[in-house]
Amino acid sequence: MKILVCISNVPDTTSKINFTEGDTEFDTNGVQFVINPNDEFGLTRAMWFKEKQGASVHVATVGGANVEPTMRKALAIGADEAIRINAEPTDGFFVAQQLANVVKNGAYDLIIGGRESIDYNGGMVPGILASLLDMNFVNTCVQLEVDGTNATATREIDGGKETLSTSLPLVIGGQKGLVEESDLRIPNMRGIMQARQKKLSVVEPVETVKTTEDKKFDKPAPKGAVKLANDVDELVSLLHNEAKVI
Repeated sequence: MKILVCISNVPDTTSKINFTEGDTEFDTNGVQFVINPNDEFGLTRAMWFKEKQGASVHVATVGGANVEPTMRKALAIGADEAIRINAEPTDGFFVAQQLANVVKNGAYDLIIGGRESIDYNGGMVPGILASLLDMNFVNTCVQLEVDGTNATATREIDGGKETLSTSLPLVIGGQKGLVEESDLRIPNMRGIMQARQKKLSVVEPVETVKTTEDKKFDKPAPKGAVKLANDVDELVSLLHNEAKVI
């Protein structure tokens, strides 16, 4: 089985977010970038398939040279090969088109991506990718087993979970539950040294039409000062007259 894990290069959740150029550009100064958490769950599951079933695991991302440390981390975790599509990820449709071209050229059986990235939270790339490739698709996936060309996937739905039987080739939008946080892997020194010798290919993007454009970013309004109530009557009055929640 040949697996492609789609990786997003995202700001660490502890990073302080700011914008420049009149709030039209994300300010990357001082920001630490990491593998998108939903993608990391998928990569860890792919490593399970590699170790248990002998699968080969490639990772791919859309981005400039600045994303290569993140790709090297994925290689240090255990991926066999990395592919960087040399373009800025302008929107979900553009990213899906670039990844679809990689999948077509690589003849992958299973494509695993995160259900959404934690920066833009678009939640669209896996679904668009499956549509472009005309492949089966399971989103919000929390469990995946593969037996030959058959797959069993469990996904979260409102109020519960749903288990589906499907077949390869397959696109997965994964999240926590595909593996648990305790299963995530920290690269060790041997993995880091091996990653330096693994292949990291750079491919040029296919020509596409840009369909969306970011006009402006707005940060959430700062929280107001805390008011302390001296008794229940004052609390009820504040909730009713100021907060207007009762």
